Amino acid sequence: MKRIAIQGSIGSFHDIAAHQYFDGEQIQLICCSTFEQVFENIRQDPTVIGMLAIENTIAGSLLHNYELLRNSGTTIVGEHKLHIEHSICCLPEDSWATIREVHSHPVALMQCRGFLANHPELKAVEASDTAGAAKLISGQQCRGWAAICNVSAAKLYGMKVLQESIEDNKHNFTRFLVVSNPNKADFLRRLETTNKASLVFSLPHEAGSLSQVLSILYYYKINLTKIQSLPIIGHEWEYMFYVDVTFDNITRYRQSIDAIMPLTSELKVLGEYKDDGKQPVNNNTAGRQTDGRI
Repeated sequence: MKRIAIQGSIGSFHDIAAHQYFDGEQIQLICCSTFEQVFENIRQDPTVIGMLAIENTIAGSLLHNYELLRNSGTTIVGEHKLHIEHSICCLPEDSWATIREVHSHPVALMQCRGFLANHPELKAVEASDTAGAAKLISGQQCRGWAAICNVSAAKLYGMKVLQESIEDNKHNFTRFLVVSNPNKADFLRRLETTNKASLVFSLPHEAGSLSQVLSILYYYKINLTKIQSLPIIGHEWEYMFYVDVTFDNITRYRQSIDAIMPLTSELKVLGEYKDDGKQPVNNNTAGRQTDGRI
């Protein structure tokens, strides 16, 4: 049985993503309140696998998770894209007429701004987790409170769904990374299907330094799918560049890494894995039949 550390409660989007990625496998979830705890679980037990959100098509990148990943000593072994849908739910005894507050994760509240603007009578309250908000309301029987979460979480905690699909943009997807101890990576991925890599590097503060790197990647027919820059604390106007690339030939990819290495500082391969190129899965289709949970 695989043990998967996630940020959030049972019923969260991390829970759904983990079940979909490991569909048909026996998994046991380790629910963490922070992403730091996810990596700490892997550090303490090298057999633990981590699952963490890294970017959303509306909210953008989770910048803090890039730094955690770079410093964690883990490696990326896979990715999963999930369609995000939000619903508003409350206790069975409550209704539109009785709810006064709506609780959810700040990103979920942001993704439902249009809905909330149409309900000015509802006070938006930030929580650490979407499913956790539903769990709290259900467990403590908080009358007059509602939660924004996915439908499966609402049903899991015995909540009444008042309205589904309240997100402003229906093209709302989150990309999750699967990470592990590097010594376990080969057991979790197939090298022959690897066609994507995530890199991080810094560059000298010189004109044209980034364009040189990109030109080499182009020469080796490496497709740049994402680039994210973060400032280096204490070094004014210097940045770490987080880059995702895809490729058809792993030999040419490895040659491109060798070619750009002299031009960069602190080049690190964060992971090599298979591109999740399939259409993201609806979040209400998660399999839930196999797991034990912590």
